[in-house]
Amino acid sequence: MNIGIISDLHVDLNEQQGDIAIEEALLQVVRERELNQLIIAGDISNDLHISLKVLEGLREASGIPVLFVPGNHDYWSKENGITDTWEIYRAYQTFSGCLSERSYSLNEQWAVIGNTGWYDYTMGEPKYGTVDFEEMKLGERTWQDSIYVKWGRSNADMHRYFYEALEQELIKHQGKQIILVTHMLGHPFFKVPMPHPRWEYFNAFLGSTEYTDLYEKYDVRYAVMGHVHYRKRQIHQNTEMICACLGYRREWRQAVAVEEIRSCLQIISV
Repeated sequence: MNIGIISDLHVDLNEQQGDIAIEEALLQVVRERELNQLIIAGDISNDLHISLKVLEGLREASGIPVLFVPGNHDYWSKENGITDTWEIYRAYQTFSGCLSERSYSLNEQWAVIGNTGWYDYTMGEPKYGTVDFEEMKLGERTWQDSIYVKWGRSNADMHRYFYEALEQELIKHQGKQIILVTHMLGHPFFKVPMPHPRWEYFNAFLGSTEYTDLYEKYDVRYAVMGHVHYRKRQIHQNTEMICACLGYRREWRQAVAVEEIRSCLQIISV
């Protein structure tokens, strides 16, 4: 079974006249690679309705299961006017491939478990404290989740919520081989390298080092993540960690979407 891994499609921001739509380019690569499953680790778009439409379209056109965890951009209320992020969260659960609170069995040996994850500032540099990170702003730059995401809870509480939900699913599936999917980073290897005057602060909003504890405790075989717009694979003890972000078009090496997706998409075989 070949499983494609990708994240951070940002279809609304990556549209370009003269090139096919991002989802169409992804479908072309799915067919070329003869994939049996597709996992998208968040940030399809900046709007609930666009992201759900893309997910449904990919599933119907590909004819294969499409699994998904929402990214922070998928929760944004910038366009849809929804002021309660939990309403958006529940709307994503109407898509059958959404992993939030609902794991997916590939077969008797393998299960896919996932949710968005969140950040608890442990990826930030120690020169800053919790009070600094709670501002979610450095100079003239503001982390946009502070404007467009409204959980009604602190970031630390949201990290704990998602962490505990993951652990509950991991306990249920002990004894199986696990693919664990979050949008947020689960290991500091993937954060923006230091020194960097801006990201020594903004790394704090990329994930949590605590997710690595879950990899170790439950012997996770693959850990899939996104968010940071890197494309890296790294082994941590028994866990192969995969970050396969398409990212923004300005970050691409290829001018054509299908070529960039060919170089971005990663495959695991189980």
